[in-house]
Amino acid sequence: MSDRKPFEIARETLKQLTTKKLVPTPANYQAIYNEIAGLPPMTPFPVDILRDIAKSLPTKTPGQQKQRGLLDYAIDRMNWDGVKNALVAYGSFVPLTPDPGTAAAKTAMAVAPVGTSAPALTKEFMGQLGRLIEHTQPALGTEDERFIELTKNLLLALRQSGTDVLVLKNMLLSYSDRVSFVAEDQAEIKKVLLKLLHMLFENIGELSLEEKWLKGQMDALMTAASPPLTLRRLDDVERRLRDVIFKQKDAKGRALEAQNEMRRMLAMFIDRLSKMAKSTGSFHEELEANARQIEQAKSIEEIAPVLKDVVSATRSLALESQTTTDELQAMRTRASETEAELIKLHQELDRVSAQARHDPLTGALNRKGLDEAIERELSIVRRKETPLCVALLDIDNFKKLNDTLGHATGDDALTHLSAVARSCIRPQDTLARYGGEEFVILLPDTVLDKGIEAMTRLQRELTKKFFLAGSEKVLITFSAGVVQLASDEVVTDAIRRADQAMYLAKRSGKNRVVGA
Repeated sequence: MSDRKPFEIARETLKQLTTKKLVPTPANYQAIYNEIAGLPPMTPFPVDILRDIAKSLPTKTPGQQKQRGLLDYAIDRMNWDGVKNALVAYGSFVPLTPDPGTAAAKTAMAVAPVGTSAPALTKEFMGQLGRLIEHTQPALGTEDERFIELTKNLLLALRQSGTDVLVLKNMLLSYSDRVSFVAEDQAEIKKVLLKLLHMLFENIGELSLEEKWLKGQMDALMTAASPPLTLRRLDDVERRLRDVIFKQKDAKGRALEAQNEMRRMLAMFIDRLSKMAKSTGSFHEELEANARQIEQAKSIEEIAPVLKDVVSATRSLALESQTTTDELQAMRTRASETEAELIKLHQELDRVSAQARHDPLTGALNRKGLDEAIERELSIVRRKETPLCVALLDIDNFKKLNDTLGHATGDDALTHLSAVARSCIRPQDTLARYGGEEFVILLPDTVLDKGIEAMTRLQRELTKKFFLAGSEKVLITFSAGVVQLASDEVVTDAIRRADQAMYLAKRSGKNRVVGA
C-alpha cells in the first residue's frame, strides 16, 4: 500500500482522470484511486444484474413498493450498503401465504388479519411529523442558527409532495443529531440557572438571619424552585418573590425612617451634651470668679452680692440640666416607641404573609388564593382552549362529627382531608378551602368524565387512610359535584353548578360524586 496521504492520492486521481479523459464516474474514480494507492482492484458494480433482480421483485404491498424504490435508489448510486439494507428490509414484507390463486391462499386470506404490512409514508403522517417538529422547536430555543435552519428545511421537505424518502431520512438523522445537542445545551442552561437562583435565595436568607419572615420566604422559594419545575410552580415562585419584594421595600422604608429618627435624636443628644458642657464650663468660670471676689472681700456687705450671683447661676444650671434631662428622656421614649413599632410591623407582615393566600388550618388556598388561581386557569383556558373541571366537595356529617368528638377533632378532620387530597391530586391541580367544611378543586386540562374519576379516586383513597380521633378510627367521606367549564362561562357560575350537583349527591345518599 502507498505511503502517500489520502488527500494526495485523491488529488492525483483527479489529475489522471483528466489526463486520460475518463468520465468521472464512481467506478473510474475508484479504479484509479486503488491503482495509485496500491489497493487490490474492486469488482465492478453489477448495475445491470441488480436492476434485473430488482425488476423481478413483486410489488404487491405498500411495504414492498417502498423497499423496491429504495433498492433502485441504491443501485443508481452504486451503494452496496443501500442494496443490502433494502433487500433485508424487503424480506420482512414477503407474505408467508401461498400464491393468491391457490385454494390454500384463499383459505389463509379468509382468516388472516388485514394490514399486516407496514403503511407507506402518507401525506397525513408527514403533516403530523411536521406539526410535532413545530411544537417541539420553541422548547429548544432560538439561539442555535444551524438548528433553526435545519428545522425550516425539514419542515419544507415534509410539506412538499414527492420528497425522496432517503433524502428525508438523511435530513431527519441530521436534525435528530442537532436536537440532541440543543437539548443538552438547554438542559445545562436550565441546570445552571436553577443553581444561580438557589445561590441567590440562599445568600439572601443568610444575610437576613434576624428577619424570620424573610428567611422563611427564602426557604419556601428554595423548595418551590426545586425540580421538577412546572408553570404552576414557577407561578408560585413569582408570587412569593412579589411578597418578598413588597416586604423588603416596606420594611426597608420603615427601617430607614427609624434610622433617620435615631440619627436626629442622636444629633439632638450631642447638641444637648455640648450645651450642657458649655453651660457647665461657664458655671465653673463664674464660680472661680466669684471665689476670687470672696477672697478679696473685706466685709460681709461685699460678699452678699457675690453669693446672690452664685445662687442665681446654680439655679440656672439646675434648670437647664433638668430641661436637658427631660428632653433626653423624651428622646429615649421615642426611640423605644420606634423600636416597638418596627417589631409590630414585622409581626404584622409575618401574619399577613402567612394568611395572604393560604388557609392557616388546612394549608389549602383560601378564597383570595382561589380567586388568583381561577384567574390564572381562566387565562390558560381562553388562550389554549383546553378543558377545565371544577369540583366542589363537602364533608359528610361534619356537624355530627363536631358535636360528638369536639371542634378540635373537626379541625383535625379538615386537615386530614386536605392532606389526603393534596397527595392524590396532580401537581397542576389546585386545592382551596371554600368555607367551613367545603373545598374546591380546580382540574385543568380535564374533561368531565376524567374529573368525576379523579374525585371518585380521592374517595377511595380516603377509605384507605383512616382518620384517627385519639385511638378511634373515623371514616371521613365527602359528597362532591363536578362540572366542566362551558365556553364563555365564568368560574363562579361553574362553582354554583357544582354546588347544585353536590347537593344532589347529598340527597342521593352521600359519599357520592355527581357530574353536571
